[in-house]
Amino acid sequence: MISATSEAGDKTGAAPSKPARISGPTRIFIGLLLGIVVGWLFPSFAVSVHPLAELFLRMIRMIVAPLLFSTIVVGIAGSGDLRSLGRIGLKAIIYFEVATTVALILGLVLVNVFQPGAGMAVPLGADTAAVAAMEQTQSSAWDLLLHLVPTSVVDAMARGDVLQVVVFATFFGVALAAIGTRGKPVFDVMESVALAMFKVTNYVMWFAPIGVFAAIGATVGGKGIAVLLTLGKLVLLMYFGLALFVVLVIGSVSFLVRVPFLAFARAIREPFLLAFSTASSEAALPDALEVMERFGVPRHIVAFVLPTGYSFNLDGTTLYLSLASVFVAQMAGVSLTLGQQLTMMLTLMLASKGVAGVPRGALVVLTAMLTQFGLPLEGAAILLGIDQVLDMGRTGVNVMGNCIATVVVARWEGVLDDEKVRQFNNPRSAA
Repeated sequence: MISATSEAGDKTGAAPSKPARISGPTRIFIGLLLGIVVGWLFPSFAVSVHPLAELFLRMIRMIVAPLLFSTIVVGIAGSGDLRSLGRIGLKAIIYFEVATTVALILGLVLVNVFQPGAGMAVPLGADTAAVAAMEQTQSSAWDLLLHLVPTSVVDAMARGDVLQVVVFATFFGVALAAIGTRGKPVFDVMESVALAMFKVTNYVMWFAPIGVFAAIGATVGGKGIAVLLTLGKLVLLMYFGLALFVVLVIGSVSFLVRVPFLAFARAIREPFLLAFSTASSEAALPDALEVMERFGVPRHIVAFVLPTGYSFNLDGTTLYLSLASVFVAQMAGVSLTLGQQLTMMLTLMLASKGVAGVPRGALVVLTAMLTQFGLPLEGAAILLGIDQVLDMGRTGVNVMGNCIATVVVARWEGVLDDEKVRQFNNPRSAA
């Protein structure tokens, strides 16, 4: 019976059916679920395989700097229009500020309405040594400005400082465009490097499910659920706030720029899952760069807006910071006036810029806020215990917010490829 069917197929000239291939996002989601189950049932084993997660993150860090440098240089030099670069930068900054302000306000509204810290019998006597050490890394505004310019691009690449790499690559791309045809050989080399780095990214992504499995497994196995039960109200409220931001803000932005939200969500599901499961925006950056270009955003916009947003458009982080600051005050029984909360919001708006390159950057800013407003530093130490769980959600939303920012700027510039966007309405063509 099988032979007859096969022969009939051959006679009609029909191509033999290919076995169904599991998509990258599906593999990552399977790794995520397996990690949760193994971390719950076999916590010791899950913690012991955490080096696999670190190995995956090292592979990502290995490719970020050359990928960013080559794509930004090719994007800027290839566009040939230096005035458009300044226009794109200005539009990106405007959108970043509007989005982060909305995130801050949403966090303040939620924490005041639901008051997750009110009436909690949590003693503020935790060990603050680690948090105090973080506070020492807080920089002044001048330090942050000086930090934008690297003393050595090689050193910036070695440390994985995304913003410094972006600054140098922007200068280099502008200079390459300015010298015209004499820069063509260098441009060709940079274009070849960019193509090679995208291929390397594809290789690294095959390891992603294993890295995700190890990362989430070690988190569940090491933290357990005890600390989540203690501070569960805050965790639930923050994830509710992040979901509201995605639906109300990112959904509304998608409608305004005439991009189907479901098509956008389908496009970024892989970088979102990577960011969520590893709690690392860096892990999702190479994949996000490639995905948004396939979604119809021109390369020069993706290469400039996306990495810049990692320092200036941390929607999930800013929402968390406004919520967590008032939460600590409620937990300590300190009543903050509306004026004090608005002042805190403005301070957070400035202080949160550039924290993406700082380990546990949100906690660094949070400790500075607590000190400035006379709130107990022990509150940050308590949150440190569940920061991994909180970091997963806010990092995923950070990546989603930066991806939609590239779409906004592309539509604003009138260069978004609607045909590519429409392809993502069909899951088969996006696979």
